Order: sequence, then structure tokens, then C-alpha cells
Amino acid sequence: MPLLINLGKTITLVAWLMMIYNLIIPFDGNVAIILNILLGITSMMHCFQVAIFHMLFKNLLPLNKKDYLQVFIFGIFSLLVYRQRVLATTNAQENYQQ
Repeated sequence: MPLLINLGKTITLVAWLMMIYNLIIPFDGNVAIILNILLGITSMMHCFQVAIFHMLFKNLLPLNKKDYLQVFIFGIFSLLVYRQRVLATTNAQENYQQ
């Protein structure tokens, strides 16, 4: 699972870099327009994921700005990492109580 998460993070980072590069030096033709639209959609979706992250994890983990930035950049792949961290903490607490 960690390999898939890291692969997903890498692909997501490459996509962000392509979309931002397109803002600085636009590609030719319709590709530039499509990448600008994708950048807008991606930004909105990742903002939505940050909101979900805040609502779900604020009471379960101590969060800082770096955590929110990770979720904004990498989206679902960061959410999976934090989910694993919460599950590990919960399992450790359950084992300790037994």
C-alpha cells in the first residue's frame, strides 16, 4: 500500500507541476485551455478534500499547517496516510485497554 500511495503522490505532483507550468508558459492550442480548466477543477476538489480532512481528523490527530498543505497538494493519497495513522492509533489504544 505505501508503494501505491507514493506512486499516486508522485503522479499528482507531476500533474500539479504541468498545470502550473502551463500558467507560466502556456502550451499551444487547446491544451493550454484544458490544463487551465483542470487546474481550476483540481484546486476546488483539493480544497474540498482539505475541508473533509479538517472535519474528520481535527479531533483524532494533532494537525498543523503542513498537514493541510499535504492534503491540498496530494489529495486522497494524503488522506489515506492520515487514515492509516488514525487506525494505527486506535488499534494501539484498544490493545492497551485490553
